[in-house]
Amino acid sequence: MAEVVAKAGVRRQAGFLYFVDKKGNVARAKMARGGKTGSRKQEVVAKTGVKRQPGYLYFLDKKGDVSRVKMARGGKKKKAAKKKKRR
Repeated sequence: MAEVVAKAGVRRQAGFLYFVDKKGNVARAKMARGGKTGSRKQEVVAKTGVKRQPGYLYFLDKKGDVSRVKMARGGKKKKAAKKKKRR
């Protein structure tokens, strides 16, 4: 279950990708559609200044707030366990 880190209340518009940038603010960029190339400029929508911690995934939830969830790790361990069972 995700925990809310910062209340931003961002309302989304169609055609934009919303994300948490390197500085911890909510930003958006125009989505690329069908064959368009080149860099897209991003603009800051809400200044939240979230301090990131390693091992967590930060995202915008349905309410437009910044949330985080613990990352699932250890895919290689599962594969190694299957190989041991076969032998």
